[in-house]
Amino acid sequence: MDEPTDARALEPDHWVERHGGYLYRYAIGRVRRPDAAEDVVQQTLLAALAARERFTGGCSERTWLTAILKRKAIDWLRAAARREARTEALPDDGTEAHFSRSGKWARPPGEWSAADPGRELASAEFRAVLARCLAKLPDRLRRAFVLRHIDEESADFVGNELGATATNVWVMLHRARLRLWRCVSANWFGDTDGAPDEGHDR
Repeated sequence: MDEPTDARALEPDHWVERHGGYLYRYAIGRVRRPDAAEDVVQQTLLAALAARERFTGGCSERTWLTAILKRKAIDWLRAAARREARTEALPDDGTEAHFSRSGKWARPPGEWSAADPGRELASAEFRAVLARCLAKLPDRLRRAFVLRHIDEESADFVGNELGATATNVWVMLHRARLRLWRCVSANWFGDTDGAPDEGHDR
């Protein structure tokens, strides 16, 4: 675990060497484009350089840079969303029948419903499969899922970031969950028989 960094001990000359690779991997996991990830990391380092006098030393240098990077990645996602249609047409494909209004599965996958639902997340192999499945999502669905379920932002925040209505956010999240279920079921559990049909959303 990174130790807190003394406020006087920041070393901007070594940021790229010490943290560049980590920050790039974090950024590309959010924006999914190498060129955009490079831009976000560069913006992060410039912002950190400008704000270094305000660093209080309450966390490690890497943690501080990552917090700035997270904000820059969200800014990039917001700008990208503004370039898209404010209200993307999302036709009814029947996927809503597989979820309750609160977003829970109407019929949970058996393998995922065991007594310890978090046991698979402890597996590096499972995390790798999940990351590959997440990368296969359409960009807009992936953004919604990452913001809501990985960054743990509110549904209202997701809607504002993506320029989507509350209904569209709900549908996008359902579609993302459905696609992830199908992908993980096939690539981890080796079972697609119980996965609901995606209908027109292929």
